[in-house]
Amino acid sequence: MVLRTETPPAVTCVDKELNGYVGFANLPNQVFRKSVKRGFEFTLMVVGATGLGKSTLINSLFLSSIYEDEKYPAAGTPNKTVKVQNSTVYLVEGGVSLKLTLVDTPGFGDAINNTKCWKPILEYIDSKYEEYLNAEGHVNRSTVVDNRVHCCLYFISPGHGLKPLDIEFMKQLHEKVNIVPVIGKADTLTPEECVEFKANVMKEIENNDIKIYQFPVDEFDEEEEAQDLQAQLPFAVVGSNTMLDINGKKLRGRMYPWGIAEVENPDHCDFIFLRNLLIRTHMQDLKDVTNNVLYENFRCNKLAAVTSVSLDSKLASSNRNPLAQFEIEKKEHQERLKNMKAGMEKVMEEKVKEKMTKMEEQKNELKLKHDQALKHLEKMKKEIETKRAELRDAQKAFDELQLASGVTVNNSTSSLNSTKDKISGKKTKSTKKLF
Repeated sequence: MVLRTETPPAVTCVDKELNGYVGFANLPNQVFRKSVKRGFEFTLMVVGATGLGKSTLINSLFLSSIYEDEKYPAAGTPNKTVKVQNSTVYLVEGGVSLKLTLVDTPGFGDAINNTKCWKPILEYIDSKYEEYLNAEGHVNRSTVVDNRVHCCLYFISPGHGLKPLDIEFMKQLHEKVNIVPVIGKADTLTPEECVEFKANVMKEIENNDIKIYQFPVDEFDEEEEAQDLQAQLPFAVVGSNTMLDINGKKLRGRMYPWGIAEVENPDHCDFIFLRNLLIRTHMQDLKDVTNNVLYENFRCNKLAAVTSVSLDSKLASSNRNPLAQFEIEKKEHQERLKNMKAGMEKVMEEKVKEKMTKMEEQKNELKLKHDQALKHLEKMKKEIETKRAELRDAQKAFDELQLASGVTVNNSTSSLNSTKDKISGKKTKSTKKLF
């Protein structure tokens, strides 16, 4: 008996010409209207040492005072730790709304010891991936907010090449976020120095296998334009919010004794290329790479780790008999109870110790106040005794003075009376002689 297997006919796709207007060509317009109504989200992180013009560049990119004038700390007082700060602004242009979240990292590279100063930044990026992963597991996924970092502008100090901190930072984060290297304060370099510095930076990035953002090329993009943008990396930028009036023409730039550095002049800096990349041409691609590549890698690693742990536990439990498994689970349960009891006792001891310390402090404080009150009363008692003695002395002196003044008055009174008696006696005698 011979069995025959028949292969199914191949499916062929044939382009058909339409005889009239159907309507599905309007799908892009539907997507456009829905997207405009919903709005767009974009999260941009800026990392770099203090004084490289990060805030000024962000304000220049979005033509808005997103970063207000800040009071920087005095010289000699750098931040000891890296802090991750985010701020959200809502921008509207031509009826299209954009929720822009800016993530700043003040203190990066400012400390004397910068060992693992990128750890808070890495933890922040992972936490946003974790939040998005947890939100996807909820029942209602229509309200998932995308706070993942879509792009990281890493500012490089002008010089001769990358510092060890620059290399280590990009190696730690190049698989977590789209890194776009930027040379800050590019107006401090001559054109020749800028070209040489760019070449050195790209060479070191390639030698250290650092993955920076790669410009996509597809059937709708021009390959020549992508190559031009790729050739400009790292972008040497100058930021300024000052409007200058040059021969009746308004432009943004910085005025120096030797001339003017125009922000939007491609011959002076790469600001135009960076703005086109972030806003006009590749913002959606940055979000797509974050979602389809970087986030998927994080998600796969996270789920793989959970799956491997559960599989190991299942395999280990399947090789035991039920009684042994029961004894093991009983011991684990008793161990958990023991740990919980020890933890509760430790917490109780800490609370009692804290309460006793607080009571001891209050007791010492009351004793100190009591001693101060006793000293104050003793002092007042001495002052009263002193005033009482002074009053007694004054009373005694007054009595003596009054006594002395009384004797004098009596003597003068008696002398006056004797004088009056003599005068009256003489008048009597003269009267008698007349009659």
